[in-house]
Amino acid sequence: MGRKADIVLATALALAATSPAHAADGQSISIAQGSLGEASIALGRQAGVSIGMSDQSLARIPTRAVKGRLSVEQALRRLLKDSGAVAQRIDERTWRIVRAPHPAPATRAPVTTAALAPVEQQPVAEIVVTASKRDLPLPRYPGMVDAVDNGAFTSGEAAGGTATLLARIASLSSTHAGSGRNKLFIRAIADSGVVGPTQATTGQYFNDLRLNYAAPDPDLRLYDVRGVEVLEGPQGTLYGAGSLGGIIRIMPNPPNLGETGGQLSMGLAAPQHGDPGGDVAATLNLPIVPEKLALRVVGYGVQDGGYIDDVQRDKDDVNRTRTWGGRAALRFAPDDDWTIDLNGLYQEIKADDAQYAAKDVGRLERASGVAQPYSSTYGLVNLRVERQWDNLRFVSSTGYVRQALNESYDATVEKDVPALFRQRNRVNIFSTENRLVRDLDNGLGWILGASYLESSSDLRRSLTSDVFRVVPVQASAIPGVPLYGFGRVATTTGVHNEIKEATLFGEASFEPIRGLVATVGGRWTNSRLSGRAIDPIALLSFAEIARAEAQADRTESVFLPSVGLLTDAIAGMTLYARFQQGFRPGGLAVDDQRIQRFQNDRASTVEVGFRQGVPGRDLVALSGNVAYTEWRDIQADVTDRIGLPTTANIGDGRIYTVEGRIVLRPVPRLTLDGSIIYNDSRLTRPAEFVTTLSYRGQSLTLPNVANLGGRVAFDYRTPVGKDMGLRIGGSARYVGKSRLGVGPILGRTQGDYVDTSLTAALRKGAVELSLSLTNLLDSDGNRFSLGTPFDLSTDYYTPLRPRTVRVGLDFAF
Repeated sequence: MGRKADIVLATALALAATSPAHAADGQSISIAQGSLGEASIALGRQAGVSIGMSDQSLARIPTRAVKGRLSVEQALRRLLKDSGAVAQRIDERTWRIVRAPHPAPATRAPVTTAALAPVEQQPVAEIVVTASKRDLPLPRYPGMVDAVDNGAFTSGEAAGGTATLLARIASLSSTHAGSGRNKLFIRAIADSGVVGPTQATTGQYFNDLRLNYAAPDPDLRLYDVRGVEVLEGPQGTLYGAGSLGGIIRIMPNPPNLGETGGQLSMGLAAPQHGDPGGDVAATLNLPIVPEKLALRVVGYGVQDGGYIDDVQRDKDDVNRTRTWGGRAALRFAPDDDWTIDLNGLYQEIKADDAQYAAKDVGRLERASGVAQPYSSTYGLVNLRVERQWDNLRFVSSTGYVRQALNESYDATVEKDVPALFRQRNRVNIFSTENRLVRDLDNGLGWILGASYLESSSDLRRSLTSDVFRVVPVQASAIPGVPLYGFGRVATTTGVHNEIKEATLFGEASFEPIRGLVATVGGRWTNSRLSGRAIDPIALLSFAEIARAEAQADRTESVFLPSVGLLTDAIAGMTLYARFQQGFRPGGLAVDDQRIQRFQNDRASTVEVGFRQGVPGRDLVALSGNVAYTEWRDIQADVTDRIGLPTTANIGDGRIYTVEGRIVLRPVPRLTLDGSIIYNDSRLTRPAEFVTTLSYRGQSLTLPNVANLGGRVAFDYRTPVGKDMGLRIGGSARYVGKSRLGVGPILGRTQGDYVDTSLTAALRKGAVELSLSLTNLLDSDGNRFSLGTPFDLSTDYYTPLRPRTVRVGLDFAF
């Protein structure tokens, strides 16, 4: 009981949450002459509000230029003058443009301001793909995109971080080694389940700053974000290396220059078979110099209770995880044209033990000789400068990231000599990007930019045992590395990789005939790569090390083209086709106590798709996509013959992907959402070592992405009385079968489970009370089949978190 009381007390002392922006404050507004659809997108971006339309034909109404320090209401009044349309204010952050009930006189077009509308009348804002770097409206983006706005997250979901995105987006998948050490995949662009020195296949961004490079998902908590966008890849033209599968962009709420505000939230969670946990968070927005300078601060703490027992060490609920962190943002707007943002972020994750269990031991149980804790530390600082002209925008983003991941694996060979293998990965990233943008306006839009990136990673490894006696040589899991006993550490070979990338990129869209938009682009990147061994063991010859390091020290240049065609000539429907490429540079890796180079890889994708209707607004909204990907010289983090994580080129592959989504709104208060994805991936030309390890004639699938996945969800919102609102939502996601890795050694199956959730929230004024239930079926669900890489014979699995109930309370001020 003492430990559980300590959990509740620690949870109650943490901080975080979100606060809404206030749309009534004056903002620096600069909107070029054009159409109402383009102007509403620009105004929404500049003022931080959502602007929807009751009729999409309104989007083609011509508008005049608007510039100055204005409130949203003032800017809309100017835009809609003599237009025959009016603006309705739904809440502090949401507006709707509708046709005037009667023809407006030529000399005036009044703007009406409505009180807070009933839930069923709230509009869906125009979806703008800001991750395209040109603020494209969704109907004019040639590709698959999932956009989740801040209204979709409860505080409990914000505490879940990446797990919340996985539950909402069918095309997004992950390994499940533990929070802060997972790899994310979009579509079926997946290399492997273990983390080595290779670059991620999915790019992750915090606004315009790259979050990771040769490291796993930092799993940032989603407090106080205005939205998350997931663009399916490749995205090589705009985002360069490491965006083969696509990109994930987290967009935090910026500081509000005009008004003080904030929010507090807290929650207590109880899993059915484990320790309780909880989360608390707080946000504060503070104008320092009104309309000029403001500070926004976020803090949070999350504790996930353990639910896996270790029977060999006689310990219960060993896999407890704690996360705490915070963000600070300072915004300076010296005049109507300039915006300068300084952002800082820090997060730390600590897990007491690994997250896996063993089927032959029992449900949610395993038998390990040692604890296998891990930790993840993440920090960034970013300076972003934006200059707005009438129809041009300059954006400069410069930042520095430091990420550290400490992992440990059970490396026991003899039961009476428990051993621990430790791996430490330190990654530093400096990046800067400067671009000039003309958003799509009157059929023309373009972007021209340059970027520079430096990344270095140190992967260090060691072996140790805490037995108080001399250990025999044969008890060591790694040849050539002694196991001393008495807690002494023996180092084993690690690697250091560095890369410097200089890039020029550009993309342009034009409308040769009305309703047909063509997009062409390209990215040229020059990469300088180097690598060296760290603490090489005596078994490695200096000649071998020198040869491998000489191969790693090289310069590579690559050009990535892109082409897209889109038509919205059919009312309410978008048809598109797209071709794009992506790549990852090579590096050095340790393989079975050898140092060797792995080459860069490259993916090319051709896709066609359609969209009809706007999700959540129209009675029926449909979207679908078919894609073919050819992937050459696939880099994969694998395990060598003794279980050490390493990286190699495993050959060429191809992937077919079919996706579909339907969103129904049978009544204004209810939204139904269903999506499905099918992947067919094959290693068409396996490397020689893969062929040697595999059965002759065996068809090899690419790892870690299910062949079939789908999701169904509902969202119901209704007023209760005069000043209360009720929201009920639920979802079920199916994750089909996949394999841990390539070949028979890592060929175990995983997946084939259903994850479910149900949430209810009651809001009255500034207070919201919520109740959520996850894993309704209390399913084990094998999310990941890797336990310790030094034991590939035991039937390990990573179960879903057991059925968990959470009670939450939010308060805005």
